[in-house]
Amino acid sequence: MRVVIVGCGFGGLFAARTLRRAPVEIIVLDRTNHHLFQPLLYQVATAGLAAPAIAEPIRRALARQKNVTALYGEVRRVDTDARAVVMENGDAIAYDRLIVAAGAIDNYFGHPQWQLHAPSLKTLADAFEIRRRILLAFEHAERASDAAARAAWLTFVVIGAGATGVELAGTLAEIARHTLKGQFRRIDPRNARIVLVEAADRVLVSYPPALSERARTQLERLGVTVWLGKRVVGIDADGVDLDAERLAAKTVIWCAGIAASPLGETLGVPLDRGRRVIVEPDLSVPGHPEIQVVGDLACLPAHRPAVPGVAPAAKQMGRHAARNLLAELAGRKPTPFRYRDYGQLATIGRSKAVAMFGRLHLSGWLAWVTWLCAHIYFLIGFRNRLVVLIDWAWSYWTFDRSARIVAGVDRTPAPEPRPGSQHDTRSR
Repeated sequence: MRVVIVGCGFGGLFAARTLRRAPVEIIVLDRTNHHLFQPLLYQVATAGLAAPAIAEPIRRALARQKNVTALYGEVRRVDTDARAVVMENGDAIAYDRLIVAAGAIDNYFGHPQWQLHAPSLKTLADAFEIRRRILLAFEHAERASDAAARAAWLTFVVIGAGATGVELAGTLAEIARHTLKGQFRRIDPRNARIVLVEAADRVLVSYPPALSERARTQLERLGVTVWLGKRVVGIDADGVDLDAERLAAKTVIWCAGIAASPLGETLGVPLDRGRRVIVEPDLSVPGHPEIQVVGDLACLPAHRPAVPGVAPAAKQMGRHAARNLLAELAGRKPTPFRYRDYGQLATIGRSKAVAMFGRLHLSGWLAWVTWLCAHIYFLIGFRNRLVVLIDWAWSYWTFDRSARIVAGVDRTPAPEPRPGSQHDTRSR
């Protein structure tokens, strides 16, 4: 039996590992060559960690699993009639059983043009681009001779106050207030303005209101300006339009939403409003029991409470899909999926976080330590755990961020000097 797994995120990786002793041939397909620990991707974007610390090469992660073949490439569609997945070059890879763990993509809510000016944070490439923009914003501010231009370069807008947005905003405030302190001569990085914009009436809306309020308070203590109930209506190279208000800013980061992978649309089955595949309780596709969908692409409408689009849910779905396949091989019937909520964690800054474990709610230092321990534990690979632990310890004691390198040539237009200003180097 050939089992094809599309995507090697949390769902795909844990499905493959659960089948490590199964008498099947497994083919893992991914458009990157690495498994990415997305909960810490914002730390790469803010120069706290180097990319290899949170990314594990797929071949190394599955090297000891002899029944797995990893192939690099992008799946464009699923041919359910032929039982094959079609790759970007037209190659068709046949399957007997298919596990689709294609994840999610960015969602700009009908405004794809905003992506040029407000990158999102889904891949390592996104993290590198955001890091480049953040670090170079301070460099351009150092060169600017006009006060308005300098203020625009020193204004950072994070759109969306979910976990990623909150973590990014808090880290940006720490970079400006502590990491870059004393390293510039013409500007004071501490004057940077960090604005977190959220359309809802509170941050971290998936948390109880009391924890959301604690998170907002901790953000504001760090120096973040939190704007709630603000709807973004426009983004361009010079700033953001919020309803009738204009905010001049050169650096805008999008954390406001995701959409299901378009691969689900090729299955020819019903989708929900978010374009996710509506699956059966056992994660199989209606009319196609040989196909299971896991992770952000799956919708379980009958499951209560709703399954969140987080890493633990994808892991559990991946394992469950694989266990149902093992049950089939043993002649047993598949079982319904039940999500186990082990809690939610979000860090806000140094010694600041919120955590929720059922009725137990934590905030501040204890929640932050819990967040640290959980993320170290769930990283893939001992080397990554050790490197991240060392980097975090160094950053905690020194406020330094070890990955503040921008490679390549900056193509951003330099600020135009005003005639006669002290930075005007034209011949007189």
